[in-house]
Amino acid sequence: MKITVITGSPHKKGTTALLADNFIAGATEAGHDVYRFDAAFQDVKPCLSCGYCESHKSECVYKDSMRELNEKLFESDVVVFVTPIYYYTMSAQIKAVVDRFHANNAKLSGNKKAMIFAAAYGADDGTMEGLQKTYEAILRYLNWKDTGVLFAKGCPTRESIEETGYLQQAYEMGKALV
Repeated sequence: MKITVITGSPHKKGTTALLADNFIAGATEAGHDVYRFDAAFQDVKPCLSCGYCESHKSECVYKDSMRELNEKLFESDVVVFVTPIYYYTMSAQIKAVVDRFHANNAKLSGNKKAMIFAAAYGADDGTMEGLQKTYEAILRYLNWKDTGVLFAKGCPTRESIEETGYLQQAYEMGKALV
């Protein structure tokens, strides 16, 4: 199975990087082909909604890192979003990637599975609500099937998430993916 993991944190050794690392370890051990795209360290410009892609066969006006990512997305069976919580939803870095799906909605729509992993400082019940709704809307729009959600609440630091079972859960979710 081909899996694309898109991360949205600007912290290379942060909580969500650990979630991604553990998921990838499990998925790789299970024999899956995993491609990781760390959005915060790529050249991804924000969608302008300029319409260029509509008149140029889904080609974007920008010639940036999305070109490589799009090729991986097209061939992927599973897309995994990994993000810290920024004001109750995904980070700006990963949101820029999602917004750029616009140019390829038709090519991306249907027949894919998706997962989401997130970590947040907050631990209350509403912490992940905005992200959950955003994720559900993306899946509904693209006609993708959810295959797993892992929300690590109350994990503001690397040390705090290491003291939980979330990293093992991420590993097991990668290993069990079919």
